[in-house]
Amino acid sequence: MLVGVVFFVFLINFINAIDRMKNRSLISINDYTTEEYLRILDTAEDFEANPRQSLLNGYVIASLFFEPSTRTRLSFESAISQLGGKIVGFSSSASSSVQKGESLKDTILTVNNYCDLIVMRHPLEGSARYASEVADVPIINAGDGSNQHPTQCLLDLYSIRKTQGKLDNLNVAFVGDLKYGRTVHSLAIALSGFNTTYHLVSPVELKLPSAVKHYIKEKDLTYHQYTDLEEALPHVDIVYMTRIQRERFSDPMEYERVKNSYVLTRNLLKDVKQNLKVLHPLPRVNEISEDVDDTPQAYYFTQALNGVYVRMALLTTILGIK
Repeated sequence: MLVGVVFFVFLINFINAIDRMKNRSLISINDYTTEEYLRILDTAEDFEANPRQSLLNGYVIASLFFEPSTRTRLSFESAISQLGGKIVGFSSSASSSVQKGESLKDTILTVNNYCDLIVMRHPLEGSARYASEVADVPIINAGDGSNQHPTQCLLDLYSIRKTQGKLDNLNVAFVGDLKYGRTVHSLAIALSGFNTTYHLVSPVELKLPSAVKHYIKEKDLTYHQYTDLEEALPHVDIVYMTRIQRERFSDPMEYERVKNSYVLTRNLLKDVKQNLKVLHPLPRVNEISEDVDDTPQAYYFTQALNGVYVRMALLTTILGIK
């Protein structure tokens, strides 16, 4: 009798969790709880084992990329296609009515009529949140300026869990552009739910924003700041490399000063922890030497593949299918 009651309570809680996530936009990584992250990761694991299913048959997903993208756009499109869905949209603002002066509001209200869900990347911070406020269908933020990139964050969490067997109590180094790197901002916030120790490696000009560091402090977690990559490497389980993003700099001279600040080479990996893995949201420029690619530590191309499974999980969860 007691077993039956416990199972019934579990089932009700599970159904309620599904209902809470159905039709909910994902704009910031803060929009989901730690428990909801883990549910997405578990669902992604199921899709990794069996990716080709017809779960999106009859659904139309709009892919609105106002800014260039390779991995995010194509992994979403791969996820949709493998699940039997249809894709409409554009890959740059140049191929949309934005070129004619159409406002973001009018674009969203129009596309809203053609689809069940919108995936959107836009160069302006806050654009995805605004889109979610005017749309009738859920919005997934595929990156808004230097603000957030929550789907990249979820695939990063998935990759960390795959390589380390856990998310709790890890030492994670964030390296490079910590000021403008939206992937860094999202992941640093998400990892605060897992008792992470942060190792922040950047030029002085590109330190992690005070708001994110304050968030880490509020969680009673520890961070260490470095300007020297070699100083941090022996202490960490994950190295999260990022490129210095030319497109985020208004001052070309500032970019020139910092663009080659860090280059991870095979030689630097000689004395690291045995379990260390190198992640990168890609594209890389020269911050990871190609001689790292065939080391046991390199994981960034598999990380990109993981994006397909995580985005499958997000699409089906938000549409209430899984």
